[in-house]
Amino acid sequence: MGIHILSRSGQPFKSREEAGVLLGRELKKFDLVKPLILGIPRGGIVVARSVARELNADMDVVVSRKLRAPESPELAIGAVGEDGNVFLHDWLVSDLDVDKSYIEKEKERQLSEIARRIARYREVLPRIDPLGRDVVITDDGIATGATFLVALSIMRRSGPNRLVAALPVAPEDNLLKLEKDADEVICLKSPPFFAAVGQFYSHFSQVSDEEAIELLKEERTERDLKSK
Repeated sequence: MGIHILSRSGQPFKSREEAGVLLGRELKKFDLVKPLILGIPRGGIVVARSVARELNADMDVVVSRKLRAPESPELAIGAVGEDGNVFLHDWLVSDLDVDKSYIEKEKERQLSEIARRIARYREVLPRIDPLGRDVVITDDGIATGATFLVALSIMRRSGPNRLVAALPVAPEDNLLKLEKDADEVICLKSPPFFAAVGQFYSHFSQVSDEEAIELLKEERTERDLKSK
């Protein structure tokens, strides 16, 4: 139980793929039972695919989206998950004086995008039931942690045997927020100076829907081969 931070280094990963491989190697130490690796789209799908390959484990997705601040779309005032569950940074909502009508409209906008993504993803990769399995949720990193917290809450209600939050990089104060919802929190790097996730990757281009779908197709092919 608890938080496991492997390094305080700010040395960047080469790519999301490399981060996933390194994370998978670390996860081997945790004796996971029937592990299911879940990536938060879209960057988290790349990391999850590499983790799953390293562990020879099943991979799937869990979808959550940030709720964007008015006039500052890069800033998350919270997040909403595929089950409609909402998490808000109350202090930020208060500081920015964001009214309830804006939050409700933004929630509906993001739920619409979540529905679109799930329809595409599930057409390619059917959902795996996490009940009774050791579930690992990953992403390419967290800044505020809102989307990750929502993803954890979705999976906690799905009845996993053990719920693990595994991240390549994150600020320590936001890792602490994950501890109450995850049985284990594993982070490869937690540097003291943290501005954005992208600063810790040499290559951090946006992952397109098409790239994400291709990775899910690869996973489906491997799933089908295992079942034969």
